[in-house]
Amino acid sequence: MKKQVLISGASFAGLTLAYWLNKYGYEVTVVEIGKGLRKGGSPIDVRGKALDVVKEMGILQKIKDREFIHTDEIVDAKGDTLSRFSINAMEEYLGDIEIHRSDLVELIFDIVPKKEVEFIFGNSIKTLIQHEDGIEISFEKGENRSFDFVFGADGTHSIVRKLVFGAEENFKKFFGVYFAFTKADHIQTGRSGNTGIVYRELGKQAVIYHFKDGANAILMFRAPELDWNYRNTEQQKQILKEYFGNNTNWKIPEILDSMLHSDDLYFDEANQIHMPTWIKGRVALVGDAAHAPSFFYGNGYKSRIARRDFVSKGA
Repeated sequence: MKKQVLISGASFAGLTLAYWLNKYGYEVTVVEIGKGLRKGGSPIDVRGKALDVVKEMGILQKIKDREFIHTDEIVDAKGDTLSRFSINAMEEYLGDIEIHRSDLVELIFDIVPKKEVEFIFGNSIKTLIQHEDGIEISFEKGENRSFDFVFGADGTHSIVRKLVFGAEENFKKFFGVYFAFTKADHIQTGRSGNTGIVYRELGKQAVIYHFKDGANAILMFRAPELDWNYRNTEQQKQILKEYFGNNTNWKIPEILDSMLHSDDLYFDEANQIHMPTWIKGRVALVGDAAHAPSFFYGNGYKSRIARRDFVSKGA
C-alpha cells in the first residue's frame, strides 16, 4: 500500500513537492486555504539549483518562453524620471530567468497528475495529532483523515508550523517593514510595455509595474512591529490608510484607493523564519514555512528593488 502524504499549501514549494512525491510512489493530497491557485504577486527569478530542478521536471523551456524582460525607472513625486535602467541586463543576474508568479504556478500545477494527486481547495488543517504509526488530521471543513506524513508548505504564517513546532513569534525575525500589493490595471503612468516604476521617500516606497495586459501596485513602509492579524483584510486596509491616507505624491492616492477597494489585497510584514529544525516526527516544513526570508530575498522585480534600495538605504 502506498504511503499517504498530506501537503499544506499549493504554491511553488507545495506543488513541486507534490510532483516529486507522486513520482516516487506516494499517494499525495494537497490542501490549500485559497479557493484556487493564488496567481497574483510579482515576478520572481528561477536561478541557481532551481534551474536544474525545473529542467528535470521538463518545464525549463516553457519557463524560458515566458521570461519577463523589462525596463525600470525611478521617478520623483511628480512622476518625472530620475533614473532608467534594466535589472535583467545586470551582470549579477545574467543566467537567471524572471517570470510572472502566476505563470510559474500554472506551469508547475499543469504537470502534477490530477488523476493521481488529490487537491482540496478552500480548506485548511485545524488540528494535527501525531501517533507512532501515523498522523490524525482534522480540517476546517469535512471529515477527519489519517496520513503517514505531513508537510507544511504553507508560507510564512504556516499553520503546520504553529500546530507542531510552536507560535510564529518563537521563530520570526522582524525587519521593520510592511508591504502590500494588488492589481492596478487602471492606473495610468504614461509608460507602455514591461516597465517597472518606483517612487521613494523617507520610510515609504510605491511601485507600479506593467506587464502583459495589466499592472500590479505595491506600497511599502517602515514601522515598529504592529499588532495585526494576517487574515483580517479590513484591519490591513486601515493600517494602509493610516500610513498613506494623507500622502498625495505621485500615484500613491490611486494606489491606496485600489488597495482599499481590492478583493485580493496581499498585505504582510517583512520577516525571516529561523528554525532549529525543520522536522519533528512525521512532520516536515518546506519553502517559506521552514526558512522564509520574506519577499525581499525572492529575487523578483520588487524583491530586487526593495532589497537594494529600501532596506539597505532606509528609503
